[in-house]
Amino acid sequence: MARRPLIGVSTYLESGTRWGVWQLEAALLPAGYPRLVQRAGGLAAMLPPDEPERAAATVARLDGLVIAGGPDVEPVRYGAEPGPRTGPPARARDAWELALIEAALAARVPLLGICRGMQLLNVALGGTLVQHVDGHADVVGVFGRHPVKPVPDTLYAGVVPEETAVPTFHHQAVDRLGTDLVVSAYAADGTVEAVELPAAAGWVLGVQWHPEMGEDLRVMRALVTAAT
Repeated sequence: MARRPLIGVSTYLESGTRWGVWQLEAALLPAGYPRLVQRAGGLAAMLPPDEPERAAATVARLDGLVIAGGPDVEPVRYGAEPGPRTGPPARARDAWELALIEAALAARVPLLGICRGMQLLNVALGGTLVQHVDGHADVVGVFGRHPVKPVPDTLYAGVVPEETAVPTFHHQAVDRLGTDLVVSAYAADGTVEAVELPAAAGWVLGVQWHPEMGEDLRVMRALVTAAT
């Protein structure tokens, strides 16, 4: 049997989590993430927040990296003050995931950012975020769907060449692009839905939607293939 590439996926770290008779701090990841990695042919490993200086050694043991969705990026990370609709900071997670992204880019480990992960990739490369957009998270706790159109001749268009409806839930978005990032998909309202680095930088893609909540394996399969 062929070796399955090891794909690390960043996680939440939440206090007061309850299961059974327990209420404890827990490293959490919606099951859709590891299931998507597994269905795409990879082996999933959870990466809860750790000391940022351990990121390079962590990434060195991976074949690919996914930065998962989650809370808002703290605006201080891109030189802004928090807006009235921006959520509370997750500073340990911001620091850890930024360090993971930096390490993956330096080591040319294939990298996929999902929702917050795409936003954090943009911030890591010097970009900024819009702190609130309407129409992309209409019902609290319920994923919506809307079409996403690829930009021709991009990495993303090579993976998904047609316009597709994707699962979505976010209220922040990319504003100014980070260094060397290019837009590879848009929503109908002009919201940036995917970003990537040129091929010379390795396999690096960020998507604003949640592929782990859908049936389309192509984006994750492309990461797993790049990591093989």
